[in-house]
Amino acid sequence: MPEPDTSPDSGPARLDRWLWAVRLYKTRSLASHACRAGSVEIGGQRAKPAREVHAGELVCVRQGLITRTLRVVDVPRSRVGAALVARFCADLTPAAEFEKAREQRLQHMLAREKGLGRPTKRDRRALDQLLGR
Repeated sequence: MPEPDTSPDSGPARLDRWLWAVRLYKTRSLASHACRAGSVEIGGQRAKPAREVHAGELVCVRQGLITRTLRVVDVPRSRVGAALVARFCADLTPAAEFEKAREQRLQHMLAREKGLGRPTKRDRRALDQLLGR
């Protein structure tokens, strides 16, 4: 089976195609929908799916709770493997953004259903063990 051409493209590419190629979205149509919904910004302005992306631009993508900040390094000819993504974009997302998502998952795990009352001693010990106390 021939290997995909991962060499950089010399010209600009559509934003939705670039987002799909660097594996931020599973399909190109999901990338287009995110652009139309206003979840993607370039230079602080909402970007349409057909906007051309050039090397050096900052792209901000809202994915759930996280707002990812990426610098376009180059434009791939087609979708690249996960190991090669770093050749085409630099992730400038602050660690605090990833921490928000982790805290949200933790809060979801710690939430008790209404009406269950106070946690028992066994429940408190399990929580302490989970939190590393």
